[in-house]
Amino acid sequence: ALLSDGIRPTGIENLDMIPSEVDLAVAEVDVARTENYLQRLQWALNPIRTSSRYDYLLIDCPPSLGILTMNALAAVDRILVPIQCEYFALEGLAVILRIVQQIRDSGANPTLDVAGIVMTMYDGRTNLAQQVVGEVRRHFGDKVFRAVVPRTVRLAEAPSFGKPITMYDPGSYAASVYRELTEELVSRMDKDATATLPVAPASAQAAPAAAVPAPVVEAPAPVVTVVAAAPVTSPAPAPVTAKAAPMKKAKGKSAPVKPAAGTAPGKPA
Repeated sequence: ALLSDGIRPTGIENLDMIPSEVDLAVAEVDVARTENYLQRLQWALNPIRTSSRYDYLLIDCPPSLGILTMNALAAVDRILVPIQCEYFALEGLAVILRIVQQIRDSGANPTLDVAGIVMTMYDGRTNLAQQVVGEVRRHFGDKVFRAVVPRTVRLAEAPSFGKPITMYDPGSYAASVYRELTEELVSRMDKDATATLPVAPASAQAAPAAAVPAPVVEAPAPVVTVVAAAPVTSPAPAPVTAKAAPMKKAKGKSAPVKPAAGTAPGKPA
C-alpha cells in the first residue's frame, strides 16, 4: 500500500494527516532487517513530496532514537526540537544534535539541519525554567525560537477534547504563542528555501508540499520532523517505557472461590 493511501482529513481547513497505527510497534524490528533501511521512509514520502498537494510535510517522532526516528532524520530537510525547561532535557538535546551530525557524516542525509529549538512547558515562576532557557539561548543563539510555550491548564485540557489549543481556546495566551511559533517557523523555512532553491529542469512539475494547497514551483517540498529532546540521565538515548495503571479494588465482600469439580476443598486441583 502507498503511504498516500493513509491520508485522512482532520476537520481543520487545509490540514490532512496520516495517523499512526498498531503495525508501527513491530516496524522497528522489520525495517531494521531490510536493505537500505534508513531510506524506507524517504522513498515512501517521495510521491507526496513531489506532488502539488501540500506546502509542508510535518513528521512527529517518538521521544526515542530508534529505527523510526532515524528514518525520519534521513528523509527530512530540517528538524524541530521541542525541549522541556528542565536540565535533564539538555542531555537529550545533546544526544539529538550528535545523531544529526552522524546522519550528515554518513551520507544518509548530507543536508540535514536543525530548523530550531522550541522551549516548552515553561513556568516563569520558577528560577529553574528561567535558567534553562537562558542556558539554551546562550549556547545555541538564533537556533532557539523566540516563542516559548508555557505550561498551562488549557494546553493540558485541549487533547482530551480532540482539539488543538488554537481551536479549544483560541483567545488564550498559549494559542497566541503557538501562532507566533508557526509564523516564525514558516518564516525560517521560506528564508532557507529562497537561499538554497535548486534549479530544476523545465519539464519538472514538482512543487512544495504542505498542509495548505501550494502554488506550483520548480522545487521539491520542504519536510520538517519534530524530534523531542527526551530527558535522559546519560549520553545513551532513554528507552520509552510504559507504566501499567494500578488495579482498583472492588468495594464490598469478594465472592468465595469454589473448588473445581472432583477436587476436595483446600487441595489443589
